[in-house]
Amino acid sequence: MADSPRQRYSRSPSPWEEKSRSRSKSRSRSPPGSYSRPKERSRSRSRGREEVSNPGNTLYVTGLSTRVTERDLEEHFSKEGKVKSVFLVMEPRSRISRGFAFITMDSMEDANRCIKHLNQSVLEGRYITVEKVSLSME
Repeated sequence: MADSPRQRYSRSPSPWEEKSRSRSKSRSRSPPGSYSRPKERSRSRSRGREEVSNPGNTLYVTGLSTRVTERDLEEHFSKEGKVKSVFLVMEPRSRISRGFAFITMDSMEDANRCIKHLNQSVLEGRYITVEKVSLSME
């Protein structure tokens, strides 16, 4: 066989390739093929705070169905005390629940009551786990 179809065409780069090459050079200062990780990056998103306190009234709820809504959680937890806020963690693109949530109760007593009575309870056909949020992430 003589020439393959790919070799018949000119090997000079198109103007589009040239533009993309010049842009990538200005963005990356590391040699091609190397990857450098940022050094000493803080895990905490709250930069200015030295101390984060949890009065013990925020609960971590796992085992949730993808069909559960914040309203369902508020109704379920309001049986044991006053719910201050509900944050259901969602997948950003699809907006489907990731299966866990953070619920802040009005008082520590309400939170303890929820742990005692709602841990291993059934919500939307699934057993849920309720525990206090642990802030020690070091």
